[in-house]
Amino acid sequence: MAQNKNALIRYKTINKCLQNNFKAWTLDGLIDACSQALYEYEGRTVNVSKRTVQLDIQLMRSDKLGYNAPIEVYEKKFYRYSDPNFSITNIPISETDMKVLSETIAILKQFQDFSLFGELKGLFNKLEDKIYTEKTNKFSIIHLDKNEDLKGLEFLDEIYQAVLKEVVLLISYKPFKSKHPSIIVLHPYFLKEFNNRWFVVGKPHAEDRLLTLALDRIVAIDYNFNLKYQPNDINPDDYYKNTIGVTVLDHHNLKHVRLKIDRKNAPYVLTKPFHNSQTVLSENPDGSVVIELFVHINFELERLILGFGEAVEVLSPKQLRRNIFKKLNSALSHYNN
Repeated sequence: MAQNKNALIRYKTINKCLQNNFKAWTLDGLIDACSQALYEYEGRTVNVSKRTVQLDIQLMRSDKLGYNAPIEVYEKKFYRYSDPNFSITNIPISETDMKVLSETIAILKQFQDFSLFGELKGLFNKLEDKIYTEKTNKFSIIHLDKNEDLKGLEFLDEIYQAVLKEVVLLISYKPFKSKHPSIIVLHPYFLKEFNNRWFVVGKPHAEDRLLTLALDRIVAIDYNFNLKYQPNDINPDDYYKNTIGVTVLDHHNLKHVRLKIDRKNAPYVLTKPFHNSQTVLSENPDGSVVIELFVHINFELERLILGFGEAVEVLSPKQLRRNIFKKLNSALSHYNN
């Protein structure tokens, strides 16, 4: 591996360490973290010297790399960012980098009509728009739904790399209903985005099941290089084939769902289907339509139906109809008083 690439891995690792305010980082701790990161990328032991990390810190502090990182020493032995919100990944990219990005997008757009890149057409536009706003300091032409306060996004690249390198993760995880986090040993397989939230899907060690973890409930991530990664050939498209959202249930919960959509909302549901299994069973004289889905009866499906309120009536199955009736009744009780 080229030395400059090794250096970038070290900068990124030091940055990640200093962003973690829950741990006091000594120079030896940073050296160990850099060595572990390089081992993960190269698959062999790389000796990182004390002098190397000291020079890295010095360079990150300087303007040479454009970082100007506010790294400070406290209690004469611990390192941290004086600004807890600082990250080298938030540094604006240079004009040279911007030019390279623009040229790269121009090249990629030449291939956008090929089937291989069919799903990336929107991505090209988003990247081009981002570069445009950075160059011109104007407002974005494409406005995307985003949550600036969304937690867990800092783990995205780390989990992606773990899947890519087939590394077992030690995830400190705190569900909403738990008071304290627990450690989950996970063999990660893929990442899933739904409703502006991210999830990692994998197999808990020594268990024969798949587990879905929300990134915004992850407290910290570590690695277990001693455990052999257990690969899986699960195709995410097949895994979520009959699911709305991220909650995949067993075949007992897979049902034909019939919904009646009123006249006012029928065009919205027809132009943006609830699910790719959606078929139109009838178009009624009053303008309403009856559609059918073949999906798991899960939390996300109920949320979707409830979101349409009085515009949607569940015709079948009976259990889903009863569930929606109870929840609407409960919601109505809040207003009866």
